[in-house]
Amino acid sequence: MVVVTDRQSTPGEPAGSGPVVGRSALSLALASMMEEVHAHAGAVYLLSADRRVLEMAVIAGLPRSFAAPWERVPMTARIPVADAVRERRLIWVGGEEEMARRYPRVAVVLPYPFALAALPVAAGSTVYGGVFLTWPGTRPADLSEREREQLAAACDRLALRLKRGAGTRPSAPHQPEPAAAPAVGGVAGSLGALEAVRMAGRLPYGLCSLDAHGRVGFVNPAAAELLGVPADRLLGTPLWAAVPWLNDPVYEDRYRAALLSQHTASFVALRPPGEWLSFRLYPSRNGVSVRIGLARGMSGAGRAGAEAGAGPGRAPAETPSRLVTIAQVLSLAGALTEAAGVQDVVQLVADEIAPTLGSQALVLLGSRAGRMHVLGHRGYPDPYVVERFDGMPLTEHTPGTQVLRTGVPAFLESAEQLEHLYPVRRATPDGFAAWAYLPLIASGRPVGTWVLAYARPHPFPAEERAVLTSLAGLVAQALDRALLFDAKHRLAHGLQEALLPHSLPSLPGIEAAARYLPATRGMDIGGDFYDLMPVEGMAAAVIGDVQGHNVTAAGLMGQIRTAVRAYTAVGQTPEEVMRRTNRLLIDLGSDLFASCLYLRIDPARRRAVLARAGHPPPLLRRPDGRVRVLDLAGGPLLGIDASAAYPASEVDLSPGSLLVLYTDGLVESPGVDFEDALADLGRRLGQAGDLPLDALADALVRHVAKAEERIDDIALLLLRTRER
Repeated sequence: MVVVTDRQSTPGEPAGSGPVVGRSALSLALASMMEEVHAHAGAVYLLSADRRVLEMAVIAGLPRSFAAPWERVPMTARIPVADAVRERRLIWVGGEEEMARRYPRVAVVLPYPFALAALPVAAGSTVYGGVFLTWPGTRPADLSEREREQLAAACDRLALRLKRGAGTRPSAPHQPEPAAAPAVGGVAGSLGALEAVRMAGRLPYGLCSLDAHGRVGFVNPAAAELLGVPADRLLGTPLWAAVPWLNDPVYEDRYRAALLSQHTASFVALRPPGEWLSFRLYPSRNGVSVRIGLARGMSGAGRAGAEAGAGPGRAPAETPSRLVTIAQVLSLAGALTEAAGVQDVVQLVADEIAPTLGSQALVLLGSRAGRMHVLGHRGYPDPYVVERFDGMPLTEHTPGTQVLRTGVPAFLESAEQLEHLYPVRRATPDGFAAWAYLPLIASGRPVGTWVLAYARPHPFPAEERAVLTSLAGLVAQALDRALLFDAKHRLAHGLQEALLPHSLPSLPGIEAAARYLPATRGMDIGGDFYDLMPVEGMAAAVIGDVQGHNVTAAGLMGQIRTAVRAYTAVGQTPEEVMRRTNRLLIDLGSDLFASCLYLRIDPARRRAVLARAGHPPPLLRRPDGRVRVLDLAGGPLLGIDASAAYPASEVDLSPGSLLVLYTDGLVESPGVDFEDALADLGRRLGQAGDLPLDALADALVRHVAKAEERIDDIALLLLRTRER
């Protein structure tokens, strides 16, 4: 392994032992690499002794705190440097949008425009570690071939140096932060430098310089006066630590954004008790220059918005409160795991998350076939203002489509900002004044966008954006599961509808009605089935129940129903239809059993012939209202005994007689005796039996249809004879 700390030779160490690669050598190698390709920042990682973790050895161009979440990176982590080392190849991320799409964890912590390259440091079959380099977002989106060759050659040189210095090493100690940059006035060695200091001191506005760690290296008198802190207390100290009312994450975040993206940034802060100051940050590779002045012309709304984000600068007695506590996050995570469908997720987010965040309305967006789709919304008095965006092409320039395409969040603090960035929204106002558009990314892929709307202008400081993004991760996981659940639900219903009759045929001398209710557990699909078919002036009917509430049960049910139809069509008797269907089920090799009741009605002769295979007995209601349970002889369940017989029984049917065929889900429920449930069904049939068949069918299933939970499917088939 490689020693990454400088050390002296140990007494007794062989003189010919390989040189040790110290931290200074790694720093020089990194600096040379950055210079070759004009990178803005970078870091070198070394593999730990057990080769399971990458440990940051040196970093340049950025404060180490920027990369704090990645000081130690597991080799299995989905971040660029780990991917580069694990896959032994260059990883290139060309900008903010690509980072959000491919590495959302990095984009959440560093949501700024920058490009990144990560490479392995390896020689032959031995991997020593990895390197990452960053550039401002203004550079070209692709690495040139020359840059790729330069980076590969630099990593090869570093790997060779590490190979020569190989030896046993302890874990890399924490790299000390570099000393603070001295004040300009203290190092002026020429007349030009002295004159520059004097000139800055005469300017009427404040100037200060910050190093890569945010520490003040120079401050002119005007800046010290505006900040209200003596210059000697500012020098060598991070600005937000030396100035109490700047100690807020939103201000440090602006500094981080400027330094990493190399774009000019600005913010406004309230110096107690009531003076507003503007800060404009001009970044370079070595730090940031800051111009400080009085903020002029602050409107009432602007003041209100700035006050909301001013943190400690609001007033000494007010301190920013944590938006969501750990307990709330755990509670929300638990609640989201219980959300089944998309509408469950929408309702839960509206009830439990949005109010915590101070939002008055929300929308969940998804995409399909290149168009935006509104999955659900709450809080909009006029639903049309949201639903008009449903079906909009993703190529349209709106915040919703932009975030869906790119996976990059958008925080719009006012209507003016929204209309400036997205002019099309001027024509589609929704009545709100601020919006957060959060990408919902699950398993590294976007599944939708979460929109939060606020009634008043609303700033989004760094802490709040971090909270919103973290919550969006929880919502994304729930939405991903919900979309899958809804897709399975639609598939189940489509399959069930395909396997059951679309309608019942109109047969002479017979009225018919049917109902099917799936169980509320599982996939909303099961093995209950029914059918009605004409047979040479007569009618054949079947009802059955295959074990289970899944696709296997539904598929087997479809095979049984098809077999019954085929045997009926060739003129088999009821007992023969049952016997052949039983043999088919056994030949299929299925582990499932099925109950079944098959009958043939001859209206002209006013009789029915029935064969039963372990199925609940049908009910017969006579025209005078009397109800009888037809406890007929029968055979075992289909699929058990290949030699089983299914004797047929005849029943007289005068005109107006009603046969009720059902599956056990209609009469079986936990804690209720089957005989009692069957008697209750008979009483209800006797009372309501004269209703039209559709109304009667609804009445017989009404009590189970309203139940919140059904543990079994229900099929019901009603057959009433009438004069021909």
